[in-house]
Amino acid sequence: MARIPSVLGTLAATGALALGVSTPALAAHGQLIVPGQVFDNPSGCVAGPIWPQIVTNNTNEYAIIYDGPNCTGRVLEVVPPGGQSSGLASEFGQSIWIA
Repeated sequence: MARIPSVLGTLAATGALALGVSTPALAAHGQLIVPGQVFDNPSGCVAGPIWPQIVTNNTNEYAIIYDGPNCTGRVLEVVPPGGQSSGLASEFGQSIWIA
């Protein structure tokens, strides 16, 4: 039963990545906020500068949080537009991908 949220998160991340690949590479509109930094109209991979990795996604795109640097490793969480991270991302997130 505990694997269901993990599987759903992975499916959501895969879907978000698939959508991002099929559209032109444009920056997200809005702000991505991580502890100590605000990224205006972010695009691509953003390094999480500090822990806890609390991500506030005030953009129009999904933010995908990875446990490795340079948007590698396991997907920990997908933060929807207007959302904020919780759970594993707060403890283990190292980088964020946003289209």
